[in-house]
Amino acid sequence: MLRESDVLSTLMRRKPDYSLAQELYCDPGVFQADMDRIWYREWLFAIPSCEIPKPGNYIVHEIGAYSVVIVRGNDGEIRAFHNSCRHRGSVLCKTKKGTGPKLVCPYHQWTYELDGRLLWARDMGPDFDASKHGLKQVHCRNLSGMVYICLADNAPAIDELAAETARYLAPHDLENSKVAYESTIVELGNWKLVWENNRECYHCSGNHPSLCRTFPEDPRAIGNEESGELSSLQKEHRDRCETAGAPSAFKMSGLGDWRFVRTPLLDAGESYTMDGKVAVTKPNSNLPFRNAGSLLKFKYPATWNHFLSDHVLLFRVTPISATETEVCTKWLVHKDAVEGQDYDLKRLTEVWIATNDEDREVVENNQRGILSPAYDPGPYSPTHEGGNIQFVDWYANTMIRAITGGVTPIAAE
Repeated sequence: MLRESDVLSTLMRRKPDYSLAQELYCDPGVFQADMDRIWYREWLFAIPSCEIPKPGNYIVHEIGAYSVVIVRGNDGEIRAFHNSCRHRGSVLCKTKKGTGPKLVCPYHQWTYELDGRLLWARDMGPDFDASKHGLKQVHCRNLSGMVYICLADNAPAIDELAAETARYLAPHDLENSKVAYESTIVELGNWKLVWENNRECYHCSGNHPSLCRTFPEDPRAIGNEESGELSSLQKEHRDRCETAGAPSAFKMSGLGDWRFVRTPLLDAGESYTMDGKVAVTKPNSNLPFRNAGSLLKFKYPATWNHFLSDHVLLFRVTPISATETEVCTKWLVHKDAVEGQDYDLKRLTEVWIATNDEDREVVENNQRGILSPAYDPGPYSPTHEGGNIQFVDWYANTMIRAITGGVTPIAAE
C-alpha cells in the first residue's frame, strides 16, 4: 500500500498526455490519499434541492467515512450536518430519506431543531449547556437547485461557480422540478476511470448505439479536442442559443474543476430519446425552441450533468473503494408533469439506462486490464481525448498542491 509520499513521487514522474501509473488506479493507499486530499476537501454535488421541497424533508448522503444529513429548515434554507448525535455519537437519521418536524436521535431521543440547535436532552444535570451541543455543521450551498456540500473545515471558494451556475442554468428551472426516476449502479472500477470514460466519446460509436442516435461524437462539438477548437455547427448553435438568452459558450474554471458548454444534438435532435424528439411535453425550461441541444456541465470530482429543453439529467459519482464506484443518475422533470400524460417513463430513461450499463462494462473491462502486470500507461488521442488529458492534469495538479501545501506542480519526464 503506497504512502502519500509515494503517491506524490508517482505523480511527479508521470508522462504528460498518457494514462496514469497502475497503482494510481488500484492501490488502497492511493485511494485513501484521494479521499483525504480531494473528496474530503472539495465541493461535492449531493442532491437536487427539489428532492427536499418542504421543511423537515431530509436526505442522508454518505461519502467515505462520513455520513451527512441534508435537511430543509423551517426558513426554507437547506443545511447539512454530520449524521452523528452530539450525545454519544449514534447515527441520527437511520433512513436514506425522511421527513420530521425535528431531528430526533433514536438512541436517547436527544432532539434537534432543523437548523441543528439542540432543543432537548433528558436529565443532563443543571450544568449542561445545550447551546454547546448542537449538530456539527457541514458546508452547504444551494446553487440554482443543485446542493453541494464540503467536508473540509475551510471550504474552497465557490462564488465563481455559483455565479456561472446561476447564469447558465437560468433557463432551467430545477427548483420547480421533481425526480421522475433514479438509478444507482456500482461500477467495479476506480473513480478516475469512471471520469476518464465520461470525458471522451472516442469509445461511443463502438459501445453506445442508443446514445449515438443523438449525441455528437465530434470532440469539437464540446471543446474536447485538445486545441479547444469548436466545430462550425457548435459555433452556430452557440450563437443561436445565446441570441435567445441561453448562455452557451464554452466556459472552464481557472483550476479546471468545472466547465459549461451547450452543444447541439445530431440532426437537430431535441432530447436523448430513440427518435430524438422530446421525452417530456411539459418542459422544465423556458428555452424558446426544443432543439436547444444539451448544456453539459461538470464539477470535479463528483458530478456531470445534461440540461435539455425538456428535462435534466444529474449524475453523481461516489467512490466506494479503490476499484468500486457508485454512479447515481436522476432524471428531473417539471414538478407538474404527469407520468403517462406528459411523459412516458421508459421513453424518458431508456437511452441513459442503456448507456450507463454500457459504460459500466467499459469501465470494468478497463479496470481488469489495468490490473494486469502487463499494463503500461498509454497515450491519449489529442483529437478525441483532450478531456482525458484535462481531467488527469486536474487530478495530478490538485493532488500535488494538496500534498505539498501549494507548491506549483511541475511536469515530469
